[in-house]
Amino acid sequence: MASKATAADAAADELRAFGLAYPGTHRKSPWPGHDDLAVNDKTFAYLSARGEPFSIGCKLPASAEVALLLPFCEPTPYGLGKSGWVTAKPPPGKTIPVEMFKEWIDESYRAQAPKKLLKELDGMPAPKTKGKPAAKPKPKAKKKPAKKRA
Repeated sequence: MASKATAADAAADELRAFGLAYPGTHRKSPWPGHDDLAVNDKTFAYLSARGEPFSIGCKLPASAEVALLLPFCEPTPYGLGKSGWVTAKPPPGKTIPVEMFKEWIDESYRAQAPKKLLKELDGMPAPKTKGKPAAKPKPKAKKKPAKKRA
């Protein structure tokens, strides 16, 4: 008898399909209980495997501080939280905010993908990261016009 898909499985499947639509994306499962998404072998979304309680972890350079205000979110363990990774584990029985997690996947993909793949995405720039903005090039000094001799 086939088991019925849970809401957690359905949400993870939808998010996985969403993430796999990005250029250069593939599945990566380095640990049991995960079925993650990667681009150029760099993970950008840790997703729970089917049959496991729902969880997602993404690199959120622009929105981690806001995400961490949610009661079901925490910095990703193993030191990843220091780099802007956030893990969400909505309580069982509660609605999983799939649309919000799609935004997380988008932000995380853009943070991890190489520039050439980002160009394939409707020309949108990668999200800004914390830290110093890139230095603007200094304008070239204007040459003074040469004095005319009479």
